[in-house]
Amino acid sequence: MGTEKVGYLDDPNILPCVGNDAFGPIPNGDLALPLEVYDSTSNKLTCVQQRSPVVKGMMVQFAQNLADFAVAAGMKHVVVLSSLDFGRWKKVDMSSGMPIHYLSSTNPDGSDDDCEKLGWKRLQEYSPSQRRWQHLSAVAEGNSVEEDSITFDDDLEEDDDYYASLPFAALFSCFKARGLKVTCLLCYCSEGDNIGDSYNLAEAACRVLGLRTSDRNANEVGGWVTPLSWKSVYGPPPDMWMF
Repeated sequence: MGTEKVGYLDDPNILPCVGNDAFGPIPNGDLALPLEVYDSTSNKLTCVQQRSPVVKGMMVQFAQNLADFAVAAGMKHVVVLSSLDFGRWKKVDMSSGMPIHYLSSTNPDGSDDDCEKLGWKRLQEYSPSQRRWQHLSAVAEGNSVEEDSITFDDDLEEDDDYYASLPFAALFSCFKARGLKVTCLLCYCSEGDNIGDSYNLAEAACRVLGLRTSDRNANEVGGWVTPLSWKSVYGPPPDMWMF
């Protein structure tokens, strides 16, 4: 989208990290930090890139801080991109490729007519009346709750508890509590090469925001520029003499 890095967010709940410029095409020594902000004036779009995990037990606080930033910056619609564990997908249907699932604040049940028209399916496991989602909503709204009633970092077996414990759930609840429209775009992923999944999510983000793909300043796979840092993730291709 031809975005320009305009700054970074300094949040104590994000683990520190530093590296060389992740996008290139030539690494010129610009430092890459854990939480950076990019802006596309022509598309009226601001992107926040998170590169390191949240400190254990601080996900809700991080989400609240990010929601406060979005409100202070005058944002109206927030789109959260996230992966989901392929092993938890109950009804696998890949007849039309890897589908996008969504969760929206438009309706109480998480549905959104615009997303449905795009052929996406609402995350079936979302239930606002389920106790963990209710607890998360109460915390996001600043209501006092018992600290030991539910934790947010334990490994859980029940699907309802599992999805509400993921980072996107805290972000969704906190953005919603601040009165922002929020849409979570979710893609089930397996371990391994997920580059194709990232293209899938990027295309979905363009569609939900009404951005024309012809506006992209790209000349590579699917019209997207591959970040320089991805080129060495899996090493060189296999030697064809093996086959």
